[in-house]
Order: sequence, then structure tokens, then C-alpha cells
Amino acid sequence: MISELAYVDPAAKLGKDVKIHPFAYIDADTVIGDGCEIMPYASIVKGTTLGRGVKVYQGAIVGADPQDFRWKGGPTHCFVGDNTVIREHVIINRGINAEGGTSIGADCFVFADSHIGHDSKIADKCVVGNAVTIAGDVCVDSGTILSSNVMLHEGCRVGKFALIKGGTRISSNVPPYVIMAHNPVTYYGVNSVVMRKHAGFTEAQIDDVAKAYRHIYQCSTSLFNALRRIEDDIDDTPVRAEILNFVRDNDLKIAGDRFME
Repeated sequence: MISELAYVDPAAKLGKDVKIHPFAYIDADTVIGDGCEIMPYASIVKGTTLGRGVKVYQGAIVGADPQDFRWKGGPTHCFVGDNTVIREHVIINRGINAEGGTSIGADCFVFADSHIGHDSKIADKCVVGNAVTIAGDVCVDSGTILSSNVMLHEGCRVGKFALIKGGTRISSNVPPYVIMAHNPVTYYGVNSVVMRKHAGFTEAQIDDVAKAYRHIYQCSTSLFNALRRIEDDIDDTPVRAEILNFVRDNDLKIAGDRFME
């Protein structure tokens, strides 16, 4: 179903069973996957590729021009994975370079009034709450929940299955499996409910994660020594490796106040 009141550029590539409602705008150099639905007044801008089953609600702009002075007007890209839902008035900017681009994974929910900046990478099964602001070059790993009005500053990384509570401002890197809240940002424990009920982690794995973060956030030692204690105290498992690799790959720069005497 393609409404006669919608604008669909002849150069756009549309899959099967696509629904485009009145007053939607589909630009040239776009790909709309099978089973997508574009609601009234939503815009899919040049350089954007939607996977299968994506639903874009009223007033959203997917693939908007990047808000960065380094972009000089050349062709750039935005990708949205299968079955992702983009709610009202969301703005997702394309990348600033011909290579790469902004990407949203499969099975994500991006709620109303959120903004995702250029070249940011949102992995699969993430939830981006109402009015979340994500700057450019941010990476959010799979299964993460960003509650309403969270703000992620440019270049931040967020690890797997993290939960960042509403209104929290993040200007560093959030390690995997944690809950972060308040301003200044504070470690609030392990995201055990989501890990257990929705991601299939065992109680032993969750205990290892909690033990690791006690060393990092709740012991009066340097972060360097905390990592050594984790290696001595916890068996070598994938969850331990995920935590250690994240912290080391980010030069020991992580968000959250750490208890130090």
C-alpha cells in the first residue's frame, strides 16, 4: 500500500508488502525493506537503508543530514536493522564520511523525541527511551536500555546489557552489565533482572559480574589493581573477559564514582 498522497522518489528501492501512508516522504537513494511501514509525515532521507519489518512513526526523520561542520555535503549513510521500531519525532542523522555511517541494529525500540547523532552505532535489541540524546560517534552494545532523557556525550561507549536510568548524563564509558543513575553518574549495581529474565544468564554468571564490580567500584584500590584482583578472584569466563576487555580497551576510563579512601 503506497498512498497517492505520499512522495516516493522514483529512484527509491521498495521491497515487498511495504506500507507508505499519506504525506510520508521517501527520498532518492533509499532502500525500504520488505514489510516496512512508514507513517504519515515521516521522512526517509537519501542514503538510508531500512531492513525488513521496520516501522517509522509520525514525524520521524531517518537519515537526516549530519549536524557536524566536518560534513561537506557528500553522500553518507544510515542503516536500520530488521524489525526495529522508530517512534514519533525521532531524528537519526547519517554519518559524515562516505565510508561507514550511522547504524541502528535489529529488534531495537527508539522511542519518541529521541536524537541519534552521526556515526553512532546502536547494536541489536536496545531500547532508547523518550527524549534520549545520543551525540556523534557513540557506541551502544546489545541489550542496553537507555531510560528517558539520558544524554550520551560524543565518543562514549556503553557495554552490553547496561541500564542507564532516566536523566543521567554520561561523558565517559559505561561497562557491561551495570546500572548507572543520577548526576554525577553513580554505579547502582548489576542489571541482574534483565540478565536473568531476558538474556538467559545463569546465577553463577551474575554472581561473577557482581563480584567483579565490587572490586571495581566498591573497594579502596586503583582500577589497575581492581582488574588484577578480578583475574585472581574470578574464573576465566566469557563474562569476566567482557568486563576486563571493555575496561582495558577504553584505557581504564569508565563512568561512575568509585569508592576510594
